[in-house]
Amino acid sequence: MARARGWDADAYHRVSVAMDRMAQEVLDRLPLDGTETVLDAGCGTGRISAKLLARLPHGRLIAVDADPAMVAIARRSLPEVHLVDLLDLSLPEPVDAVFSTATFHWVLDHDRLFDRLAAVLRPGGRLVAQCGGAGNIAALSAAADEVAALPRWRSSFTDFTPPFDFADVAPTRERLARSGFVDVECWLQPFPVSSDEMLSYLETVPLGPWAQRVPQPSEFVAEVWDRTPGDTVDYVRLNIVARRG
Repeated sequence: MARARGWDADAYHRVSVAMDRMAQEVLDRLPLDGTETVLDAGCGTGRISAKLLARLPHGRLIAVDADPAMVAIARRSLPEVHLVDLLDLSLPEPVDAVFSTATFHWVLDHDRLFDRLAAVLRPGGRLVAQCGGAGNIAALSAAADEVAALPRWRSSFTDFTPPFDFADVAPTRERLARSGFVDVECWLQPFPVSSDEMLSYLETVPLGPWAQRVPQPSEFVAEVWDRTPGDTVDYVRLNIVARRG
């Protein structure tokens, strides 16, 4: 069964630089005049959030994340960080925009997720986000499942389902519309990623759900990477741009 994954926040803060280019493209799609109140939905350790904050010299950034270790690091550089599960999100006042990268695929109930985001956005407020989409890490996941089925590792993966949802374009559009969003644009984007610390990156980020179940995670990850074609992680990103009706 799927279960919430844990994070090594210190390692994530170090190795997730490999994902910065993806996040920067999303940030560039968010129009701001610098006076807005913006919610960063899934801020992680706050590295990208700091870039967003720099675009709000007369505004306010509300950063939230569900992982206590991530929040602890983010609070070192951001003025307002809250420990919040996005499925339980509520705010006393609506925000002008919601920004998110590399988060929504870790939330398994997208209907409730979009309902909660719509509830905290003012009418006309914008949602600009990116997450793993249909086909994301397909080759890497296939290699991980092959290794997990080997006799050495098999007992660690009884009833295992990775805790992510890589949604496709059409159902995402439909969910956003049901939650009250209009002017919805969604598209998939292949985005291969490489890292100078590839094995550490794999263990910390995309292969974390597998690695956390085995007693020798670095050995498991190395075996998976040996079976994965190419020299990049086969990311496919689901881009979302919408407006609260």
